[in-house]
Amino acid sequence: MENTVLLTLFLPIALGIIMLGLGLSLTPADFRRVVQFPRAVLVGLVCQMIVLPVVAFFIARSFELSSVLAVGLMILAASPGGATANLYSHLAKGDVALNITLTALNSILSLFTLPLIVSFSLQTFLDTGQYIPIQFGKVLEVFGIVLVPVAIGMLLKSRVPGFASRMERPVKIASALLLLLVIIASVLREKENLGTFFQQVGLPALLFNVCSMGVGYVLPRLLQIEHRQAIAIGMEIGIHNGTLAIYLALNVLQNTAMAMPAAIYSLIMFFTAAVFGYLVNRSGRAVRPV
Repeated sequence: MENTVLLTLFLPIALGIIMLGLGLSLTPADFRRVVQFPRAVLVGLVCQMIVLPVVAFFIARSFELSSVLAVGLMILAASPGGATANLYSHLAKGDVALNITLTALNSILSLFTLPLIVSFSLQTFLDTGQYIPIQFGKVLEVFGIVLVPVAIGMLLKSRVPGFASRMERPVKIASALLLLLVIIASVLREKENLGTFFQQVGLPALLFNVCSMGVGYVLPRLLQIEHRQAIAIGMEIGIHNGTLAIYLALNVLQNTAMAMPAAIYSLIMFFTAAVFGYLVNRSGRAVRPV
């Protein structure tokens, strides 16, 4: 199916605005927190960059997903956390400073890890004749759409902090609405196949979401990382940048079906994140000394 004007032109703009909103909430001090929280940051990055792609790979294999849906799930796993994770972490009484640091680092590192994981997924799940190499120009395009708006947002926060502070909330709201529009447009574009896609990838997407949050919370706790930081890591790796995953599927790989795991996941994660926040808060209260 040919790309619609809405998705071809609107999606990069939507992603740019979302990343601009992320930049408005960042300062150089957020990156310096790596020194402040070295163990928590390292665990969060390992979960995001290594554990999640492995989990997604085994889920795709276990459910015997079609090749394009398996690649779509891997793209989602390789995508960094979304800015919404910061909001959910705040509501769940997580360490938002750690969230912001992880979001910033994950967004930058994913520019290098995403092409590697996507190339591996294409070679593994697609037949040789179907393999579509990622062009270097497309990698630069993603780099520009992700990093440039973040840099502009950080510059605005540094030079005109009052304006940046006033714009942060409206841009976050706009980002959520834009993500919803992107999901709706993607779903409408494949409405004939939506029922089939949901049957095929709905449960795997839900399982991957639950595993992401579970790994992000349980593994840090096992490694003696404190409760608030574990909540932050769980939210960070459980709430993905669905817009980036959809963009890669539609504009880089030019395959609508590959966008379906990210679209379905993005609908699910807002509800599961609320349940996750409630449960970890409850468990945190249960272990506090009287």
